[in-house]
Amino acid sequence: MAEAPTALPAWKELEAHAGEMRRAHLRDLFASDPERGRRFAAEACGVYLDYSKHLVTQRTLSLLVALAEQTGLGSHVADMFEGRPINVSEHRSVLHVALRAPRGTSIYAGGKDVVPEVHRTLDRMGSIATQVRDQTWRGHTGRPIRNVINIGIGGSDLGPAMAYEALRHYADPRLRLAFVSNVDGADFVEATRGLDPAETLFIVCSKSWHTEETLTNAQTARGWLLAGLGAGEEAVARHFVAVSTNAEGVSRFGIDTTNMLPLWDWVGGRYSYDSAIGLSLMIAIGPQAFGEMLDGFHQMDEHFRTAPFEANLPVLMGLLAVWYNNFLGAQSLAVLPYSAYLARFPAYLQQLEMESNGKRVDLEGRPVDHQTGPVIWGQPGTNGQHAFYQLLHQGTKLIPADLIGFAEPLNALQHHHDLLMANLFAQGQALAFGRTEEELAAAGSPPDQVPHRVCPGNRPTSTILLPRLSPENLGKLVALYEHKVFTEGALWRIDSFDQWGVELGKILADAILPELEDAGPPDLHHDSSTDSLIRRYRRLRGRESK
Repeated sequence: MAEAPTALPAWKELEAHAGEMRRAHLRDLFASDPERGRRFAAEACGVYLDYSKHLVTQRTLSLLVALAEQTGLGSHVADMFEGRPINVSEHRSVLHVALRAPRGTSIYAGGKDVVPEVHRTLDRMGSIATQVRDQTWRGHTGRPIRNVINIGIGGSDLGPAMAYEALRHYADPRLRLAFVSNVDGADFVEATRGLDPAETLFIVCSKSWHTEETLTNAQTARGWLLAGLGAGEEAVARHFVAVSTNAEGVSRFGIDTTNMLPLWDWVGGRYSYDSAIGLSLMIAIGPQAFGEMLDGFHQMDEHFRTAPFEANLPVLMGLLAVWYNNFLGAQSLAVLPYSAYLARFPAYLQQLEMESNGKRVDLEGRPVDHQTGPVIWGQPGTNGQHAFYQLLHQGTKLIPADLIGFAEPLNALQHHHDLLMANLFAQGQALAFGRTEEELAAAGSPPDQVPHRVCPGNRPTSTILLPRLSPENLGKLVALYEHKVFTEGALWRIDSFDQWGVELGKILADAILPELEDAGPPDLHHDSSTDSLIRRYRRLRGRESK
């Protein structure tokens, strides 16, 4: 049984070193090293990472790399790429990297090369996408599809929804895409408002075909379609595609299984939008652009697999995350993309990080004795600058931040983009160096305002800079964070690929639902708070007397 990471020599050295770094200031670190901005940076696959504005020295990085070596990170990476069952609680391989492996390469799970099946699925996705895009896929009445609605939840929604918004510039403007995930009926109503059922295709994504929220929305979609068309069950086949492993459930629903695409148990939902879960995205941007995105994923996969830790972008980001989370007491990470197209990216990363690394036991099931995953939050700049950046600059909490930007705009408004990027660079500078009392006094600030206007600085940031927001570069960016999360989990010795914590609430909801809907007073045996809330809800709905 492997020892806890807190028992490793590098961990103990990092704890001692952290006391020294708590007294450091980025102003002094930069003043003592004129080349710091160049030396504390790395580049791979066209992605540039500036981590010079972090509370680290060369010794910090050496100790973090030593921790990665002592926890066996290299072996963990090899185990993933070689298909070993590193999802220990479910005894599964973790092979999202196979989803973007080039045709003709081999990656094995359970002794079987899975890459050929991945590409057969991509070819089927391409056929469906091409038919919808060139209007040869016709609905029940013979009219072309103009509206595509993805129905899923969690990874079956957050991934494709995020990527569609990110790549909207490349989408076919003749098509309208919408995403329905919430079981709140408002989500479905608003997504279908004003749409013609005769021109609408639903893509239902549920690996098991048992996900209650997804199937509830899918049943509502079927009823909406048939009522709108005034047709029988035969109409379902031309307006529904399924992404699932449950052919029997799909068939019972009424979807032709020839319109069913597979998933595999070696792909977790939050790692799946580059699989058949991304069919809606492929329809929007086309098979060629989808393939470019997969190539971007694969480039970062290979960099992560082969680059030394000292120059490995995902490893560096993961090591920095562990440094702040476990040695400097940071509780969260702000993700701040300077791109309106990446508005959903922080929400996507919330699931990727918090579902993966929100764990309290190690790989052997023992309670951990250290902090695991941080809270992820954020929104695009410059909006956030006029909302929560106040706390980043002058609050009392240590909150590292990732600033993400692109050199080239996707529109003709060049001045807008220069202004946007000027703000990105300025925020990194301001967070790092702040503004002192002396600087404010020299600038003529009224003495009574000086204490209120001081910004202490020493707020750490990474700056991630890419040439432009293209399908290829989105793939690189997502894979960068996927492997960062993997690195963290390996150092914490936790299973980053199960998610048992989402189960309990679902079980309890199944028990409560009939108690809300029953015509007669239910026999309640929950805690006093839950029982009182159920009774109040029933009274407000007119189902129970006062």
